[in-house]
Amino acid sequence: MDSKRSGDYKYAAVYGDEPGDVRIEALGEPAANRRSKQTLLKFAMGSTLIAAALFLAVGGKASTCCTKDATCSGSLGTWGQYSPWAPAPSKLDPAIPSECKVTFAQILSRHSSRGPSANKGAKYAALVKDLQASITEYSKGFEFFKNYKYELVPDDLSLYGENEMVDSGKLFYSRYKELVTETEPFVRASGSGRVIMSAQNFTHGYYEAQGRNAEDYASRILVIPEEEGYNNTLEHGSCKLFEDGPGKKAGTAKQKEWKDIWVPSVQKRLSKKLPGAKFDTDSTVYFMDLCPFETVGSPELELSPFCRAFSKDEWRNYDYYQSLEKWYVYGPGRDLASSQGVGFVNELIARLTGKPVNDHTSTNSTLDSSPATFPLDRKLYADFSHDNGMMTVFTALRLFEGTENLPTTKRKSPEQLGGYSASRAVPFGARMYVEKMQCGGSDEELVRIILNDRVVPLKGCDADKLGRCTLDKFVESMSFATSGGEWSRC
Repeated sequence: MDSKRSGDYKYAAVYGDEPGDVRIEALGEPAANRRSKQTLLKFAMGSTLIAAALFLAVGGKASTCCTKDATCSGSLGTWGQYSPWAPAPSKLDPAIPSECKVTFAQILSRHSSRGPSANKGAKYAALVKDLQASITEYSKGFEFFKNYKYELVPDDLSLYGENEMVDSGKLFYSRYKELVTETEPFVRASGSGRVIMSAQNFTHGYYEAQGRNAEDYASRILVIPEEEGYNNTLEHGSCKLFEDGPGKKAGTAKQKEWKDIWVPSVQKRLSKKLPGAKFDTDSTVYFMDLCPFETVGSPELELSPFCRAFSKDEWRNYDYYQSLEKWYVYGPGRDLASSQGVGFVNELIARLTGKPVNDHTSTNSTLDSSPATFPLDRKLYADFSHDNGMMTVFTALRLFEGTENLPTTKRKSPEQLGGYSASRAVPFGARMYVEKMQCGGSDEELVRIILNDRVVPLKGCDADKLGRCTLDKFVESMSFATSGGEWSRC
């Protein structure tokens, strides 16, 4: 899961009509992650290029024979939500059409690559300790594990992750630089340390790309606390039935059905390769988890030896395993997931139309009614969140509409699922662009959504061949959100 609360940031309340009204006056940084921006910019010369290149040219054998000596490719990009960001395949060209002018852009971004959660990290550390105490022989390809030390820092962004966001800010500037002279981006972050730091690093990248000092702008980021009692559209938690109802347990059970099919053969091989080890299905998955976390923990995304112990097919099974959780616990396969996401959708509609927010769900009415904390006159907006909350927003936006519920007894590829997988939807640093544009000299406004460089054709609004809808029809297609999103059930 990806929603740990942080106590590193203090908030000064702005009293209003609901217990969630806050204005952030100052931001701090956890000491463990305090790095100079010069260091970040030095390394950020190509985190995106590093990831893209490795996706195309990671070394090793591709067949299942590679598991004999742990010489597999590692299959970067099939690690579910733990994958580093890279462009997703797109049937439609994500470039801005030459005859069009973008008049508005919104990014909704997940925080960038991080260490494991504190809870998972404790489990990984215990697993490593137990395995190393019980293994009697390290087979070829697994010799590295004999002297391996678990040193991953929980929850905080890795250096590579910090650079991902610097790069993201640079790319956002490069793509929408025609709007820069007209506006400064309004930036919000959900209130956990890694999300705030991601917003700060994005802001630094954005302004450094212009040759401007970013320090003052980074201090203006609006941070919305994640504590209970605060309405926050960038973090799920406001819909109590969604949080506490039976849906989460049912979704986890769906994921387990698939785990019980594909993991046992991997478990058996690991036990054979590491005599004395006592693997079960959970610890087998944990052992695989160390691959993405060790890899993104490397400043230059150096592939971890853990990755090479598993075949391409096994990594695809792993990716599907993670995709099931996102789908059935936070996405279209979960009752009320779209309801949890409608608050952000209604804020997006307000920004697109320049009209006040009309919502009584997860929005914070004091923040959203003030021009200081929810301006409607900007051309650029940037919001930073977590993967689980973003899945609810994507569901409310109907991005996955038309894709049937994922089967749990066989694997389907992203191509068979309308482009969906956890690694393509919510990798570390995931980013959704919402663009408004005018084309061919027409005053008609068109809306387009791009998810990790993949154009997602809009649903229910007569999208054109480029996946766009007119603004009016897009708003009409969001009638579930604008009519209340069944929030009374929450």
